[in-house]
Amino acid sequence: MEPMQSLILLVVGADRPGLVRRLAERVQQAGGNWLESRFAHLAGHFAGVARVEVPASRCAELESAMRGLAADGLTVTVTPTVPGAGGVAGESWWVELVGHDRPGIVHQVSAVLQRHGVNIEELETGTEQAAQTNDRLFRARARVTVPVGVMPGDLRRDLEAIAAELMVDLTLQREGR
Repeated sequence: MEPMQSLILLVVGADRPGLVRRLAERVQQAGGNWLESRFAHLAGHFAGVARVEVPASRCAELESAMRGLAADGLTVTVTPTVPGAGGVAGESWWVELVGHDRPGIVHQVSAVLQRHGVNIEELETGTEQAAQTNDRLFRARARVTVPVGVMPGDLRRDLEAIAAELMVDLTLQREGR
């Protein structure tokens, strides 16, 4: 049996019905398998990432098919994965925050996480109007890996300090609790 190559597809284009079907069709035509994906509608655009696998001998065929989607207004970047590459070893935690929107929230929180060697595995952010005041609120939810040897209490202390400065409510909770 031919070895399979895992590929990451980064996709951006004007949103409209049928884009996932176009992508999936080309993956299937190259003998591939759709493994996982995350897509969203952002400011009128379809944007996301998918991980697929195809027979190693057909990677170039899939890349060419994805470049052909430019005629449909899609930009697709194909990146081979590296076996065994990964983040950090440790425990999974959830970081959630909500507060008045302002520039720099993601920058400051991610700087604290980096300082502790924490890897962001998933991140979802968004804004919404507050029900009572109609102010714009910023929400973020991240699944992170806290490395072995990092004291969760130290991480919590530093995140709470930045939360107070940013005037946001922040929670840090071990996954599964």
